[in-house]
Amino acid sequence: MTRRRWIADEVSGTRAVLTGAHADHLSRVLRARVGQEFDVTTGNEVRRGRVTAIAQDRVEFELGESVSAPVAVQVTIALSVFKFDRMEWAIEKCTELGATRIVPVIARRTETHLASAAARRVDRWRRIALQAAEQSRRVSPPEISDPMKPKDAVALPGGLRVVLSESETKMTLKDVVQSDSRHGDVVLALGPEGGWTDEELKSFHEAGWISASLGGTILRAETAAIASLAVVFAELQA
Repeated sequence: MTRRRWIADEVSGTRAVLTGAHADHLSRVLRARVGQEFDVTTGNEVRRGRVTAIAQDRVEFELGESVSAPVAVQVTIALSVFKFDRMEWAIEKCTELGATRIVPVIARRTETHLASAAARRVDRWRRIALQAAEQSRRVSPPEISDPMKPKDAVALPGGLRVVLSESETKMTLKDVVQSDSRHGDVVLALGPEGGWTDEELKSFHEAGWISASLGGTILRAETAAIASLAVVFAELQA
């Protein structure tokens, strides 16, 4: 049977700890016992962990041998903020697919009430990403950045930077990934409902981003996020 995987809240040498609600779920809901073994991720590797102490808000592990994990392609997705219930779903699925970093972007067409509330949602988005990372047996959850404006998103570093645009008619994302020979991290920028403004697209292009589409149909924001990651990982991990 595959061992359940947990992402440690604290790591020191051969010791790891789950704390707070994270620990409570393991101890109270899953009824963990001293001596049980789980896979524990420490930020850059997965190790076998044996439970050595349990309290309501703290579970301690002794770390053992390293468990190998595949190295994923490093992909950042700059995701313009949209309706929170659907954005939470997108963050969960982007985590499962393997996004390395998710950057919420307050675009020109982001609804005002969503833009003003986005910063208060970051902690919740990080919890969702953590839970999804454990469920999908990732080594670590994606970094969820604080919301930023498009002018800051334009400066995100990457070996291949692609802005997804409904107005692009010649290049698809698959074409771009297949034809680009540069190595390094990939960054994808997706606009809000209503798309990027002409001014925003101009800023991306002037900064060296490549424009691409996901085909001839208009996708909802959460669908576009998932489809774009699936295309990148399918091409670069083939």
